[in-house]
Amino acid sequence: MEGKQGKLYWGKLTKLMRKDGVVAVLFLAPSLIGFAIFYLIPFAMGFLYSFQDSTVDGSFVGLDNYKALHASSSFRKAAANTFLFTGVSVPLIIALSLLFAHLLSQKLFIRNWLQTAFVMPLVVPVASIVMMWQILFDWNGTLNVWLQSLHIERIDWMKSNWATGVLVIVYIWKNIGYNIILFLAGLQSIPRDYYETADIEGASKFHKWIHITLVYLTPTMFFVTLMSIINSFKVFRETYLIAGDYPHDSIYMLQHYMNNMFLSLDIQKLTAAATLMVGCILILVSLLLAVERRFRNFMD
Repeated sequence: MEGKQGKLYWGKLTKLMRKDGVVAVLFLAPSLIGFAIFYLIPFAMGFLYSFQDSTVDGSFVGLDNYKALHASSSFRKAAANTFLFTGVSVPLIIALSLLFAHLLSQKLFIRNWLQTAFVMPLVVPVASIVMMWQILFDWNGTLNVWLQSLHIERIDWMKSNWATGVLVIVYIWKNIGYNIILFLAGLQSIPRDYYETADIEGASKFHKWIHITLVYLTPTMFFVTLMSIINSFKVFRETYLIAGDYPHDSIYMLQHYMNNMFLSLDIQKLTAAATLMVGCILILVSLLLAVERRFRNFMD
């Protein structure tokens, strides 16, 4: 009897799980269909176009489009600028967001004001943000007026090598609030017992920061790094609105190159460049996830 009741119970449970699975698929279907139509299928078609000589009745040309990209000085410059920007801005935003999150976790009398200030850029439209930065860094902008009042020569910020620094500042200002929120959640999840035990044993603040805070923030740091890398490749919006189609050479990004290829209807180079960029992002993300997995296994 008990065996029959067990089988009956598991049968009912299996039917319920199948029913719940069907319901879950039905709820997810609109999102999955939209993702397939607007992202997955176009990318698959672009990947195929990158190996053809034309989008209409094209023939297979192998890696010729990728060889043409490698020979293009514009593409090499765009790729170098993009990875340089990511390599500089991502470590900087992680360090600053971790520092500000640690400060906001303390009992500061202006903590609420600071939290609002950091989160505000997340809800402000990009066009408004860009207009403000244009007013600030324009040739006749606020910053140059201040420099002139101090008897310092004006700087054409967006038409010189300073453009990279301006773009890094804009990127950090726009995205640091999201990272701070994640780090604050990670800090609040650390058990206070560890700090109390460390205080009893006479551990210094630096020792507690290295051996308790950073260790337990490592999973959060992996996720923040992942999101920061992805957001660094999306900085084209701000760059395009601030500097236009053909910005200074130092901020000519991969997205500028692909946008210009689209305007010239060179779809083959566009899709090849997009495939390479996605491939590089996937490699970075895979390496990051592999390191995070090893760290988790080590901690377990």
